[in-house]
Amino acid sequence: MIGAGIFAALGPAARAAGPGLLIGLTIAAVVAYCNATSSARLAARYPASGGTYLYGRKRLGDFWGYLAGWGFVVGKTASCAAMALTVGAYAWPSQAHPIAAASVVALTALNYTGVQKSARLTRLIVAMVLAVLTAIVIAALRSPTTSLAHLHVAGATASGVLQAAGLLFFAFAGYARIATLGEEVLDPARTIPRAIPLALGIALAVYAAVAVTALGVLGPDRLAAAEAPLSEVARTAGPKWLVATVQVGAVVAALGSLLALLLGVSRTTLAMARDRHLPHGLSAVHPKFHVPHRAELLIGAVVTVVAACADVRSAIGFSSFAVLLYYAIANASALTLRPAENRPPRAIPVIGLVGCLALAFTLPVSSVVSGTGVLSVGAAAYGLRRAHGATRRARSKRGGSDD
Repeated sequence: MIGAGIFAALGPAARAAGPGLLIGLTIAAVVAYCNATSSARLAARYPASGGTYLYGRKRLGDFWGYLAGWGFVVGKTASCAAMALTVGAYAWPSQAHPIAAASVVALTALNYTGVQKSARLTRLIVAMVLAVLTAIVIAALRSPTTSLAHLHVAGATASGVLQAAGLLFFAFAGYARIATLGEEVLDPARTIPRAIPLALGIALAVYAAVAVTALGVLGPDRLAAAEAPLSEVARTAGPKWLVATVQVGAVVAALGSLLALLLGVSRTTLAMARDRHLPHGLSAVHPKFHVPHRAELLIGAVVTVVAACADVRSAIGFSSFAVLLYYAIANASALTLRPAENRPPRAIPVIGLVGCLALAFTLPVSSVVSGTGVLSVGAAAYGLRRAHGATRRARSKRGGSDD
């Protein structure tokens, strides 16, 4: 969770909520906790890869599992673009789009050859990000320009706070890994329920400290206008060396997140292609590198185009909309669990389901419209595929009876 999201999401969230940013952050954390808990109980019941794509099919029916998988693929594809744009915004602001597109091409090439982000590298990136964020907070506390007057919530609206929560939900991405890796965890029934609130609590504390710092140094208006918010904080409150440190930390974190996201989206595409929910040709695995090379090339091409054209706020908004609906299906699936299947307290999936839908449909109108449109295209493709399959089966039966 603690990665590039905090470098990217603060500006768009401040634009939506202004001084209500911290309330939005708390709401996003609560919804994330409910989602993660529901996913954990489902993962314990179905200890296999696939996440909500699997849970939806098992608990709600084939269509809902497909819609969750489609939402994950398109939502995380937008997340890839957002991470690439974060690389560009912090590395070379005036050339953000070309840098973003180039980073996608480079990492797609790495993934194609089977290179993956190791656990050791992940720990190194997290340590670097935490060190950078700590330096920003300390510099702000020592700066005479920091003002607690910026932390008031007067003027914040309910719709703005909910929209900010939906955008900040993007920064908590990653918590579901705890649940979906349940089959690889020792004593998952004891470990996962402890790990989820602990991880979310740590992330919320770190994000809250950084958000308070950014608001205190820049105020809601300057924070909302900043393309690289934490670089602007460092430039205003810290020594000169801190700006370069923040830029390096943000670029490394965003590249690490982008590498993992490209890997994850291509694997979900592979799974859906094997089930023929996407073109079956995308399930091809390279004979030498043992990777789904067609899926990786397709995802890489799409992300490159989006990163070259979109802005980071649009990418985050679209991603949040699709992923929130993905988790709405996870919570709906958890509601169908029986007590004997280790169902969570009913309030958790209810709050998660309602929270996901509320945050999704209070996002910027452009995100809601584009997200609804892309999900509708996926639903229509599913319907056409099912109708085509039914027609083929009917013809086959008629042919068999004629014989």
